[in-house]
Amino acid sequence: MQAQLAEHGVPFGHWTFLRILWERDGLTQRELSGEAGVMEPTTYAAIRAMAARGYVRREQLPGNRKNVYVYLTPKGRALEDKLVPLAVEVNAVAVRGVPAEDIAAARATLLAVVENLNRPSRPTRAPGRRTGGSGRDSRPRAPAASSPARRPQAR
Repeated sequence: MQAQLAEHGVPFGHWTFLRILWERDGLTQRELSGEAGVMEPTTYAAIRAMAARGYVRREQLPGNRKNVYVYLTPKGRALEDKLVPLAVEVNAVAVRGVPAEDIAAARATLLAVVENLNRPSRPTRAPGRRTGGSGRDSRPRAPAASSPARRPQAR
């Protein structure tokens, strides 16, 4: 995909942002960062470069100087008709010869993984593991079978 995008003068890093804006134009930079799953400085740099190429424009509303909204330009919008068919072609090549039910199962699994990773959760410990104040397992350990028994050292 990277090579096909380059033929149209579009860096691969801009692809995600363009896809999001084709679906929902006029997002704030913060919303765009969230949708793309990247940090705001990354989005800022990409949007700045995309504006320099004429793909997007950045606007602040008169009553709200805090939020910066990102809008596609006609040039950025026109890229959709050129680039989406390339993505469809790359995807077709990627799954050539793979049974449809396997593709569906892989997509469902990957979507579930992404959804799980996007869901806020608390870190969990392995069952039966207790940690001391240092976060390390506080249970005594037996010496390794291949090494001689060691004497406990004072801490």
